[in-house]
Order: sequence, then structure tokens, then C-alpha cells
Amino acid sequence: MNNTDTKNAIEILNRIMEVELAGVVRYTHYSLMVYGYNRLPIVDWMKSNAQEGLTHAHRAGELVTLLGGHPSLSIGKLLETAKHDIGDILRESLEHEKTALDAYYELLKLTEGGTSVLLEEYAREMIVEEEMHLDSVNKMLRHPGDVEAFKT
Repeated sequence: MNNTDTKNAIEILNRIMEVELAGVVRYTHYSLMVYGYNRLPIVDWMKSNAQEGLTHAHRAGELVTLLGGHPSLSIGKLLETAKHDIGDILRESLEHEKTALDAYYELLKLTEGGTSVLLEEYAREMIVEEEMHLDSVNKMLRHPGDVEAFKT
């Protein structure tokens, strides 16, 4: 990769780190705010997402240092709507996951075509994970028996 592409990749990877770290905070908070009969499986799912976000942030940070950059100490946007209904939480989660997915697609666009096979494959792998995660959240937002995808 040339210097400009490397600089751009570092910026995108740092943004990915920030978004993923915001997800850690967000899902940890959500896990504390779930009440009701289905609390335990939802809390476990939220905690798992927080851990996954930390793993994703760490991977992005490792790539930043691989490229000679400095990992960001910032965190992405944290939204507190004070709405703690599970539907509201899941809709916020869907929005957060789309933000992360957009950043991975931006990295893919930069690296597609062989400028960095390592970063291209990383972006593709993460896009698959994020799209599967979005699908899980989408299915959780559907009413039982609904087959059509949830639309915001």
C-alpha cells in the first residue's frame, strides 16, 4: 500500500476500534437494563456481544500497529436514550451494528483489488460476522411468526 492508503487504513481501523469499544460499553449497559421473564438469555447475549466487541477492537488495534500507526484512545458515539424496553434496546443495537458494518465496508473498498490482501480479507471476514449479527438482531425484533425482515 502507498502512504496515503496506509494512512487512510489506519484512520478507518481506528474508527473501527472506537465503534467496537463503544459497543462494549453499550452492550454492558444494556445487559444491566434488561428486566422481565426473558432477562437471563438476553443478558447473556448482551454480555457475549460486549466481549465480541472487545475482541474486534483488539484485532483492529493490532492492525493499526502492524501498519505503523497509533491505536486510538477514543471511543465511538455513545447514545443514551433512556429507553430500556428490549425493543428499544434492540433497535439501538441495530443502528450501532450498521455503523460498524459501514466502517468495515469502507475498509474493504480501500483495500479491494490487491492493495492489501491482509486488510481485504480481514474486512471481508468482519463484514460476514457483522451481517450475521445484524440478522440475529433483526430476527429478535420480529414478532413471532413474522418471516419478513424487520424494517426500521
